[in-house]
Amino acid sequence: MPLLRVEKMSHDFGGLRAVNNYDLEIEAGQIRGLIGPNGAGKTTIFNLITGIYKPTEGDIYLGEKRITGLQPHRIASMGLGRTFQNLQLWRHMTVLEHVKMARYSKISYGLIGAFFGTPKRNREEAEIEEKAYGLLKIVGIDQLSDQVVTNLPYGDQRRVEIARALAIEPKVLFLDEPTAGMNPEELIQMMEIIRLVHRELGLAIFLIEHRLKMVMELCDVIQTLDFGRIIAEGTPEEIQNDPKVIDAYLGKEVVL
Repeated sequence: MPLLRVEKMSHDFGGLRAVNNYDLEIEAGQIRGLIGPNGAGKTTIFNLITGIYKPTEGDIYLGEKRITGLQPHRIASMGLGRTFQNLQLWRHMTVLEHVKMARYSKISYGLIGAFFGTPKRNREEAEIEEKAYGLLKIVGIDQLSDQVVTNLPYGDQRRVEIARALAIEPKVLFLDEPTAGMNPEELIQMMEIIRLVHRELGLAIFLIEHRLKMVMELCDVIQTLDFGRIIAEGTPEEIQNDPKVIDAYLGKEVVL
């Protein structure tokens, strides 16, 4: 059974069909990519699967559980983590606090433990901090743990967002343009981080990215979206040579 399955999902904004009859299957440990011109509907698909929007039609399953229309926090707690195209970070919090905050969805010591500092609370707090440091080390910014996040360079802020998404222990990690705004050196570093996360944690990853070089090097399977509909799906080699994909991008800005 696929880890994540989407069946005939469509979505309308008023009279506009933004996503049309979309299907997806992600297997455990797989890296999948979603590409397409600006405005094709890529982020809308992420928002539909993660619960920000409710599909007009279709069904979404995480394992055997139907998650269609559930609230985003419930979907996240069931094992679907994500980052955003535009950074969603809290300006006043440190790097470590960002990751610890996401881990609090896993606590079990309750209000009594929180008020009275029970041994269980102390033990879980220590585990949360240890786990948070471990994730920051994976993404290469553990030495910045006490820094307020807005004091960091843009590329490091992206790393914080990935560590925070990993803190909920997702089964599938959604990355929405993880290299947006990065220079070539930062792009290479981010690719290595994604490879490391995939290797160390064994996650399935689903990513949107405009930089085709990155998608072609990282992904096992790639979908191409145009006007809300999948026009091609296959291996990187198949996608690069597909006439429909070439035509969809013809005359449109593509970052290699």
